[in-house]
Amino acid sequence: MPRSLLAAIALLAALCAGVCGAQTSPPAPAATTGSGVWYEIFVRAFADSNGDGIGDLNGVTARLDYLQSLGVDGLWLLPIHPSPSYHGYDVTDYESINPQYGSEEDFQRLLAEAHRRGMRVIIDFVANHTSSRHPWFQAARDTSDPHHAWYVWAGPGTDLKARSATGGPAWHALDGQHYLGVFTAEMPDLNYDTPAVRTKMIRIGRHWLEQGVDGYRLDAAQHIYFDFAAQRGDPNVAVANVRWWREFRDGIEPARPHAYLVGEATEATLAQLPAHLGPLDAIFDFPLATRLLESVKQERDRGILAQAVPVAAAYAAAGRPAGDATFLSNHDQTRVMTQLRGHAGHARVATALLMTLPGEPYVYYGEELGLEGRKPDPDLREPMRWNRRTDAPGESRWKRLTANTSPQVSVEAEEADPNSLLNRYRLLIHWRAELPALRHGDLVAFDSGDPQLVAFVRAAEGTRLLVVHNLSGHSKRMTLDPSRGFSRLLRQTAADTGLADGTLTLPPYASAILE
Repeated sequence: MPRSLLAAIALLAALCAGVCGAQTSPPAPAATTGSGVWYEIFVRAFADSNGDGIGDLNGVTARLDYLQSLGVDGLWLLPIHPSPSYHGYDVTDYESINPQYGSEEDFQRLLAEAHRRGMRVIIDFVANHTSSRHPWFQAARDTSDPHHAWYVWAGPGTDLKARSATGGPAWHALDGQHYLGVFTAEMPDLNYDTPAVRTKMIRIGRHWLEQGVDGYRLDAAQHIYFDFAAQRGDPNVAVANVRWWREFRDGIEPARPHAYLVGEATEATLAQLPAHLGPLDAIFDFPLATRLLESVKQERDRGILAQAVPVAAAYAAAGRPAGDATFLSNHDQTRVMTQLRGHAGHARVATALLMTLPGEPYVYYGEELGLEGRKPDPDLREPMRWNRRTDAPGESRWKRLTANTSPQVSVEAEEADPNSLLNRYRLLIHWRAELPALRHGDLVAFDSGDPQLVAFVRAAEGTRLLVVHNLSGHSKRMTLDPSRGFSRLLRQTAADTGLADGTLTLPPYASAILE
């Protein structure tokens, strides 16, 4: 292994030990016998059950058989609480269901049906801020009200021109005062130095776990105490964040022991990731997503294993082999197919990389169809395409389509095409379910001798698999040393893949697994 990777592993281990050392880390969630793949759903855009054009919880329930056939065994629902916005990240009531999405009974039905199929369900937990229309914030405008201390207000000497950690203005004027809103003025930050806030948010966390939710995706997990651009890189901020999430973990434990917590921490470098791990089960791996897509677009390995190997080793050393929450894109980013400029071969090999690397992969709804979209944000969250006709029953019509107008980019069209992107996703997700080494095996780099081939070994339970991906649009050959023992072609995405006389032949954008 290159010295740089060894150094990175040592650094990750040291950071994790430093942050988590004296704490008891939560056990990893029970190992799944399925694929370990999660599916991210924006309910408003997914499926409409009552004909009002807005996706709803019953629409999700009606599509569980599709998701089961795809092979996913976990669902992440973007915010489902009442909110004045279309996206729901400015919550006005944390303990209710958005009436546009249905009732609490509808949510219970969804949970029951998902669990009956062996699927976990997590929901977005938006802890950093509320809506400016939340009753707490409305009460907080009165400086004599106890809720005033639930938010962060400027004091004498405050730099009112300070930039927030997300790049915009940090302070916003109201009633002769200024309050902190790291994201927007409509999203005032809660003050976690106020004990009542911490107590209330733990109670909310316990509430939904008691209703049957399996855990949470922690929105803006790094921003509880990371408020200002000037704080970037300050280790005390990460320590304060972890301290809060440890308190949250301990507080919700009685409601559901070992509830699954995955955090959004948009760190850009390898070394910064595990500082957030502490009480969490997993962290979204933004750096890996960047390297995967850059490599696929350029048809050359741009450090995929330099990112993946040390991260996987650090998580394994921490007892968290599924701690790397991998993905290609999400609801805040340009969709994969748009980033890849509609290149079907690139999309297929990107998916194959995602599904054969360690961790638990997340698929953004419609990614398996090749849905497109670029900012502004609503265009990243266009309706899921179930049918060739956009006016067919069950289609969400929450917004006008800007990119996904083709009838061929739909479940109806792609189900019938064995060579569709949908069926490629299905194939690869099922590989992950069928081969335990792909889910929780060790990861070891394998020198392919060609920068357009990405090769690595996944090893678990006495099984060693060699995984090879051809990033290029040309057929490639890779000579194998007989002493390494990989002599059997176990899986391949292209029928004309060959293994003869110690030479593996991979067609363009194809992937293979050898045993």
